[in-house]
Amino acid sequence: MAQRNSMKHFYSLLVNTLIANVTTTFLWFCLTFWVYLETRSVLATAIIGGAYMLLASAAAIPFGTFVDHNKKKRVMQLATYVALVAFIIGLILFISIPEASLLALNQPWFWLFTVVILSGSVIESARNIALSTTVTILVPEKNRDKANGLVGTVAGISFLVTSVFSGLTIGFLGMGWALAIAVALMAASAIHLFFISIPEEEIEHVEGAKKVDIRGSIDAIKSVPGLFGLIIFTTFNNLLGGVFMALLDPYGLSLMSVQAYGIFTGVTSIGYIVGGLLIAKRGLGKSPLKTLLRVNIIMWIICILFPTISILPFLAIGMFSYMCLIPFIEAVEQTIIQKVVPLKRQGRVFGFAQAIEAASAPLMAFMVGPIAEFIVLPAMGKEGAWSQSIGSWFGTGDVRGIALIFIVAGIIGLIMTLLAFKTRSYRLLSKHYQK
Repeated sequence: MAQRNSMKHFYSLLVNTLIANVTTTFLWFCLTFWVYLETRSVLATAIIGGAYMLLASAAAIPFGTFVDHNKKKRVMQLATYVALVAFIIGLILFISIPEASLLALNQPWFWLFTVVILSGSVIESARNIALSTTVTILVPEKNRDKANGLVGTVAGISFLVTSVFSGLTIGFLGMGWALAIAVALMAASAIHLFFISIPEEEIEHVEGAKKVDIRGSIDAIKSVPGLFGLIIFTTFNNLLGGVFMALLDPYGLSLMSVQAYGIFTGVTSIGYIVGGLLIAKRGLGKSPLKTLLRVNIIMWIICILFPTISILPFLAIGMFSYMCLIPFIEAVEQTIIQKVVPLKRQGRVFGFAQAIEAASAPLMAFMVGPIAEFIVLPAMGKEGAWSQSIGSWFGTGDVRGIALIFIVAGIIGLIMTLLAFKTRSYRLLSKHYQK
């Protein structure tokens, strides 16, 4: 009966997290779309995207320490209340300040409005760290991989919903209504969370730890043989993922209209949900780490194959398959940490991993953009040096230049994954997990 009740609480938390995640991601997307459509400034949207990723990365470690020092429900409630207050302030600013002033980059109102909205969105990420630790509290060890699959499903549903409805909201209702909807949904999440119980008898934390406990995070990771290797491997994956973050939209938009691409993104993101449900049904197997590397091999082969011909069916199959595999990678890391790291240190470890992994993809995106713009694409033009040597069989032009970058990234990822099977970290962590 106790186990059944704890799973009931976990499912309630998942629903609540879905509401909160949809709300914050929805408002972030809406802000980006609204600013670009009203200003046509790529700089403004780059600032918003970069600021969000920077804030999320910088906040992850202190959030992780905060989770370790407090009851998990208290953390979730505080994050929800702060986000709600931020969105209310954003709505008041939108109503009170002329729109022209809010959209002027040389005015303080733009920066204040943007920081308020992004702060509310970022603070909600503390909930996700707390949710990973509540899996340890509420879910029996043998079922945690499946529970992490459901967490991935929630993330997929959130992405799908926000991809579709943020554009529709800005297109038909405007930013004011987007803020009002966000306030209403976050308030509903706060009320619902009040009635959810997390049976945590005492606060599990290490006495005397600092509020931003980087040393404690590193020590907790070092105490588990091979765990640093897992985090480094995942970070490397995210670095290569930054290639697709930077170039996938231009690649897709070269093959279809922007309206079709919006629908395409929403449909292929269903793969994220499918992957999460597969984990929830079947789990990750006896050796999640081996599952991780096998999934990565498949993923990088997909990344090599889908750009070989720049046509829509190849892109659709490739992206849907890619989305199906992402939840496996995230669930493996969560499942391993939940087993090998004591609960009193899990917040730190999840926070540290999130910090470096969140920063890696945008870092690569910032690097690969100029490389593509000033080196690869000119070389793949009709008169470019590379097009003269490989253009007859590979193709020429910007689309094929981007495809070439994808293929090279896939080959690098495949080689590194195959090498990972031979590393000492893989052997040590696999052995430690089986204890």
